[in-house]
Amino acid sequence: MSERPVIEFIDLKAQRQHIGKAMDEAILKVVHDGNYILGEQVQQFEAGLAAFCGAKHAIGVANGTDALILVLEALGIGPGDAVICPSFTFAATAEVVAWMGATPVFAEIDEATYNIDPKSLGATLETAKQHKLNPRALISVDLFGQACDYEPIEAFCKQNGLVLISDSAQGYGARYKGRVAGAIGDFATTSFFPAKPLGCYGDGGAILTDSDEHAALLMSLRFHGKGSYKYDNVRVGVNSRLDTIQAAVLIEKLKIYAEEIEKRQVVAARYTAALKDVVVTPHVMADCVSTWAQYTIRVDADRRDAFQAALKAKGVPTTVYYPKPLHQQTAYKHYPVAGNGLPISERVAQEVVALPMHPYLDESTQDYIIAQVLEALAAPAAAVA
Repeated sequence: MSERPVIEFIDLKAQRQHIGKAMDEAILKVVHDGNYILGEQVQQFEAGLAAFCGAKHAIGVANGTDALILVLEALGIGPGDAVICPSFTFAATAEVVAWMGATPVFAEIDEATYNIDPKSLGATLETAKQHKLNPRALISVDLFGQACDYEPIEAFCKQNGLVLISDSAQGYGARYKGRVAGAIGDFATTSFFPAKPLGCYGDGGAILTDSDEHAALLMSLRFHGKGSYKYDNVRVGVNSRLDTIQAAVLIEKLKIYAEEIEKRQVVAARYTAALKDVVVTPHVMADCVSTWAQYTIRVDADRRDAFQAALKAKGVPTTVYYPKPLHQQTAYKHYPVAGNGLPISERVAQEVVALPMHPYLDESTQDYIIAQVLEALAAPAAAVA
């Protein structure tokens, strides 16, 4: 019997082995130069990040949540305003809206992609108006690495005077009909949390935009509202800067990012080929490429816990993103929900399970994971339980 592989859900150590020498040199250069805040590597990375997706400006900030907050601050969104967003997402998407004193209004998702459903937006907008709110913006989320269906979303935003903010923390670099996530929307934001497809060695984030005016405003806001120099404060801002060491790390990771996205396609394709006939596997829209931040399947809700336990017993880690939609959570359940509720968001939250996914998942390990998934799925419900 072959030895059971040691499986990481996301293997950052494998990536480290791939680029370790270059990473060490990049970090040590910052250490020796002593330019720890807004050093030259920050501007270098910002330029590379913008060029990778085709955006005009990239502004590095302390984390992905701050990226969203700063965009809302730049837009002057606050009490009485409504921001449309999905409920099936991480808390940060709605948290930033509430933080500004505005109101998140939750929209339904598309069951095939788990992204916000363009067909739900009309009802969501109507709900906002019924609550006597002023609709200002829409935050889309490129969930699990796939870009949203942006053409109808952009048309809706244009028709209704909404600013489109693309939360691409999981999907930066994804392809959508010849375009690249990061350069879609009036603003795009991303996170460099270590587990993201493009992650650093701590916290980090960025805002991307083609607006010269907003880019200048955002660079001021991230640095205490500075004007011509740091002791000339022309507005109230915050302290949210991408530090130089993290920028140096990200420069090296960006060099291999396109290669890693391609490697993720191979892993996802092998998973799908083996599992598509026995379980609901991810759907990627035509003419689109996911970054595969997660590879998410769906199993019957009453079997999910036992399914995960069976895999854990065989050394296969799994994770649920996300077990409870935001509109059902204590902090957000009092906010408006589109139409008569979000049944799709509620149902898929009970069924989704993410399998190990990263660019360095070798074939033998993939085969082992696939075999254990098939075995767990084939077992009678009572036996699995």
